[in-house]
Amino acid sequence: MKTDELVSLLAANVTSENPNAGARRLGMALGWGGLAAALLMSVTFGVRSDLGALALLPMFWMKLAFTANLAIVGGFAVERLSRPGMRLGGVWVGLVVPVLLMWLVGLWAFASAEPDQRQALVFGRSWASCLLKITLVSLPVLMGVFWAMKGLAPTRLALAGAAAGLLAGAVGGFVYAFHCHEMAAPFVGTWYLGSMALLALAGSLLGPRLLHW
Repeated sequence: MKTDELVSLLAANVTSENPNAGARRLGMALGWGGLAAALLMSVTFGVRSDLGALALLPMFWMKLAFTANLAIVGGFAVERLSRPGMRLGGVWVGLVVPVLLMWLVGLWAFASAEPDQRQALVFGRSWASCLLKITLVSLPVLMGVFWAMKGLAPTRLALAGAAAGLLAGAVGGFVYAFHCHEMAAPFVGTWYLGSMALLALAGSLLGPRLLHW
């Protein structure tokens, strides 16, 4: 067989790939993972019964905005890191800005409080269980995102795993906010963010093991 005939034969068998296939795969994983996280949280810990009154509190919406912003940033990073050669662009800015804003609000609340109230602002009544519960609620999202990324082509595996952990932790924190009774900005800026950091660290360790192809 001549070279040009071989090239023509190979070209005839090439199927075009939908450029949106990766985004759909990630979206499906995130959708099902988020639903599983919500169901797990509802069944295991329960949803607050006073959501109507809770919706009137600015700090409740700040918690949702904080976790939602970090979830968006994490999702963007996951999408970029799922494909070889893609740059993260403004991901670091998108990550730093909501964290700094929450810390600024937390510092203001801490400085304004009486000295004997400051420890409660940071630790609340549930800092340890907050770390554990957000991590648990985030696991379905983390598994779904790893599944989606495994079917794509990540090359920076540790960083990709860290992005998956950040995304999972942010979604888990968003879901957990509907159960959590803590409303202090220092608490959210410490333990919600701490949960995301732990999941990002776990993801960075698992990435080279689970995302290689």
